[in-house]
Amino acid sequence: MKIGYFTVGTNNREASAKFYDSLFEQGGPKQVAANERLTYWQNENFAFATALPIDGKPATHGNGAMVGFGVDTVEEVKRLHKLAIDLGGTNEGDPNQRGPYISAYVRDLDHNKLIFFTEAMS
Repeated sequence: MKIGYFTVGTNNREASAKFYDSLFEQGGPKQVAANERLTYWQNENFAFATALPIDGKPATHGNGAMVGFGVDTVEEVKRLHKLAIDLGGTNEGDPNQRGPYISAYVRDLDHNKLIFFTEAMS
């Protein structure tokens, strides 16, 4: 079994799409679909979407929920962390070794928590 996709809520689909298009621009999933409610990115490993809640209520971030994006290098962890902050996200933890991973945490424009991580070199 594997996770096929992950969706986070947004209150501004256009701003969210711009944030993630820029974040994924170098080597991430590509935007493959968008409509008035959601934007969808996909690559060979997974799919990711941002969506206005279908019930019409405001999107809220999950308390304790987090989306993890595995990358190949420590440099990529650092680059994505800085880029997310430059795009208007907020720092939730600088790149650092945590257990067997080098990881960094940010929140997107809707305060959804993201982690970028790679295995630490021995």
